[in-house]
Amino acid sequence: MMFSSWSWPAAVVSLVATAACAQQARLLVDQKGDRSLAIVDPVAGKVDADVAENGTTGHEVAASPDGRLAFVPIYGNSGVGKPGTDGANIVVVDVAAHKVVGNIAFDHGVRPHCAVFGPKDGLLYVTTEIDRSVTLIDPKTLKIVGAIPTGQPESHMLALSHDGLRGYTANVGPGTVSVLDVKARKTVKVIPVSGNVQRIAISNDDRWVFTADETAPRLAVIDTASNTVKTWVKLDGLGYGSAPTPDGRFLLIAVPDANAVDVIDLKSMNVVEKIAVGKDPQEVLVRPDGKAAYVSCIGSNQVAEIDAATWKVTRMIATGNGTDGLGWAK
Repeated sequence: MMFSSWSWPAAVVSLVATAACAQQARLLVDQKGDRSLAIVDPVAGKVDADVAENGTTGHEVAASPDGRLAFVPIYGNSGVGKPGTDGANIVVVDVAAHKVVGNIAFDHGVRPHCAVFGPKDGLLYVTTEIDRSVTLIDPKTLKIVGAIPTGQPESHMLALSHDGLRGYTANVGPGTVSVLDVKARKTVKVIPVSGNVQRIAISNDDRWVFTADETAPRLAVIDTASNTVKTWVKLDGLGYGSAPTPDGRFLLIAVPDANAVDVIDLKSMNVVEKIAVGKDPQEVLVRPDGKAAYVSCIGSNQVAEIDAATWKVTRMIATGNGTDGLGWAK
């Protein structure tokens, strides 16, 4: 069986090799309260399997480029910047086999959180808050191969430019965004945004970076050419996770206090739709085909499925306790 340019450790290969070559896409949902990863059939709209992560506690998830493996950083039992345990590993799950098949261990607690695959180099980039860095991992060997300092505490979420040359971290407590030179592995600028920020996303043309102000109902729009806040978008409440549509026309952002998702027109930089979803929405994932978006609703333990043509909720998918991070395994 061929796996393109990917080669896995022996422990992983034995299970992956049993999977069919043409794997059906799956929605991945991290369930903080259950300490498990839900593997959801997006066609049937139901959970296929709950995979115990054997750690406290995974918040986010990223799928490998071939869709066969899921990587879940085990963050710890606290909120960002708060007292609690410091997670020190990343769990690797075989999506088709519904099993944990690997582990990436740090030599100390780092609170690994947001995992993103490099669009060009295939490396896995993971925020490591305690070290004030983004750690680089080779997913073929499950080995740490480098780090990029962010120059700030609480570097919680990460976005990468589509050419793989720039990284941007949302630094929660400082209320800043660090701009990273990925190739040189250094921070080139720290952008002051607010007293507190959360989450981060980047436009499809790499022109804008977005992060939510947690002190006022507005979204910061950062110009990546000047690395400054260019404008603000008024929201229907404090914003959280966001994601652009594949056509580059809109940005969807969760508004937890309003139990809603705001749709922002990226031409006018105004909210043009407000979509009621489940309680306390957290993260937004837009399907690669652009036809639907998924929103994790941690307060109601559901994922809202939104029709991107009508901006209507088509169904609420029941998931486990503490529904949070989302990923897409193609």
